[in-house]
Amino acid sequence: MRVALITYSTKPRGGVVHTLALAEALTAIGVQVSVWTLGRGGDLTFFRHVDPAVTLEVVPFEPRDGETVGERIVRSIATMTAAFRPGDYDIVHTQDCISANAVPGSIRTVHHLDEFTTPELIACHDRAIAQPVALICVSAAVAGEVQTGWSRTATVIPNGVDAARFARAAGTDGRADREYWTSRLGDDYILALGGIEPRKGSIDLLEAYALLRGISGHDGVRLVFGGGETLFDYRPYREAFDTRAGELGIGPVFLGAIDDSRVPGLVAASRALGFVSTKEGFGLAAMEALAAGVPVVARDLPVLREVFGEAVRYADSPPGIAAQLVAVLAGDRPDPRAGSELAASHSWRTAARQHVELYRSVQVAHQS
Repeated sequence: MRVALITYSTKPRGGVVHTLALAEALTAIGVQVSVWTLGRGGDLTFFRHVDPAVTLEVVPFEPRDGETVGERIVRSIATMTAAFRPGDYDIVHTQDCISANAVPGSIRTVHHLDEFTTPELIACHDRAIAQPVALICVSAAVAGEVQTGWSRTATVIPNGVDAARFARAAGTDGRADREYWTSRLGDDYILALGGIEPRKGSIDLLEAYALLRGISGHDGVRLVFGGGETLFDYRPYREAFDTRAGELGIGPVFLGAIDDSRVPGLVAASRALGFVSTKEGFGLAAMEALAAGVPVVARDLPVLREVFGEAVRYADSPPGIAAQLVAVLAGDRPDPRAGSELAASHSWRTAARQHVELYRSVQVAHQS
C-alpha cells in the first residue's frame, strides 16, 4: 500500500507532530509512506529528524510581503495542488483544511474544529469537512461536532503518544536534560506549550498566574511559554496579552520555537502544565506531560473529560485555573501513576493499524 500523508507546514504544530509520528508508525508495519508539506520560509525539511524509511516531499513556499492570511491560504492550496502527484498513491490522507482543499478526494483527519472570521478560511474549513471521501477524528467529542455540523460520520482513532520518551526525561537518564532547563529557568516554573494564541487561552492563563503570584509562597513561580510557530497572524491577541501582562506587572518567559530534542526535558522539569485551550481535539501535549509525571491543569471541555478522565485537574475560568494550579503545586494532584498509565496506553503502532483498516475499507468501497 502506497500512502501519502499531507500536512501544511514543517513547523512543530500539533497536526504536524501527529503526521510525522503516524508516518513512522505506518512505515514500521510495512506501509510505504510519503509525507508532503509546504516548505515555508525556505524550509527544506521538518523541525525534527524523520525516519529515513519515510519519503519526504517538501514543496517550496516562499513568503510574500503584504500578503493577507486569506491570500496565503489560497496560495498554499494552489501550490500544493500544482505539486502533488495523486496517481503515485493508493491512499491520500490529509491532515488539515489546506491539504484537504488541495486534494479534495482524500481521507482527512479533523484534529479539532475552529471558528474563523477570514472568508477564505471559513470556506477552506467547510470544504475540508464536506469534500473528503472519509473523515477521521482523534476523539469522539470532535466526531460528534462533525456529525452535528455536517451530518457526516467520522471514524474515531485516538492519537498515539511517545510516552516512553517523556518518561525517560523524568527519570535518572533524563537528569541532564532537566538540568539544562532548570539552569536557565529555575526549578519552579509552570509551562504552557503552543505560543500565545486565542485558542490556547493564553490570556486566561496569564490572569490565573497573576492570581497565583498573589498567594503567599508562590511569588517565585515563573510562567514559561514554549513554541508558537503558526500559519496565522495573532498579533492583535499578542498585543492584548502583552498589554495585560504590563498592567499586571508580570514578565512571562517566552522561549519561542524549541529544538525537538529539548522538549521532553522542558516538560519533565516543570512543576505543572497549564493546558487551558478553548478548543482541542485530543490534547497531545497534556498526555506527554502525564507521561513525564507532570500534573496538568486543563480547561474543562467535554473532549478533555473524554480523553483524560480523572487524570488531570479541570477549571474553566482564571480564578479556577489559579486554584487548581495552587493545589497541584502543593501536591494535591491526581495519582501520577494513573496519568503515566493513561499516556502509555496510547500507542502509535495501534493507531497505525487502525488507520490501515480504514484505508483498506475505503479502497474496497471505491472498487465496488
